[in-house]
Amino acid sequence: MEAKINQFFGPIVTFINGGDQLPWCSPDIVVGCEKEVADATTGASDEGKNESIMRLSWALVHSKQPQDVQRGIAMLQASLANSSSPLQQREKLYLLAVGFYRSGEYSRSRELTDQCLEIAPDWRQALSLKKAIEDRITKDGVIGIGITLITIGLIAGGIVASLVRRK
Repeated sequence: MEAKINQFFGPIVTFINGGDQLPWCSPDIVVGCEKEVADATTGASDEGKNESIMRLSWALVHSKQPQDVQRGIAMLQASLANSSSPLQQREKLYLLAVGFYRSGEYSRSRELTDQCLEIAPDWRQALSLKKAIEDRITKDGVIGIGITLITIGLIAGGIVASLVRRK
């Protein structure tokens, strides 16, 4: 019986929750990256510091904790102006897009993904993220339409019920 229920409701749950392929990051990895950044600020070269900050930014925007995602977005926005190469800019834009995607700001995420694709039109990660964003926007629209139709149905049902009671 449970298998039949899962067979019926499984696709519905997957549809509602979304099925993006972006990795998640554990709190342990975030803590490890924070320690690495702290160690790099004491004796590493600027390049070493920047690499450890990028790893921390990656971990933060891939975290399941919303406050971590917001920290990652803030770090990336602050460092975006300091990008010395198109490759660095592309990476930071992509991570920002992931952060905005994780925080539910899909239109901002799509804008940043499009900027990534201007730099590297065939970059598979950005193309995959763009598809996930578009799928999510479509799903949210379908869910919104469904909620609207249910609301209209309930209101119409209430009106019909009140009319039937009057007669």
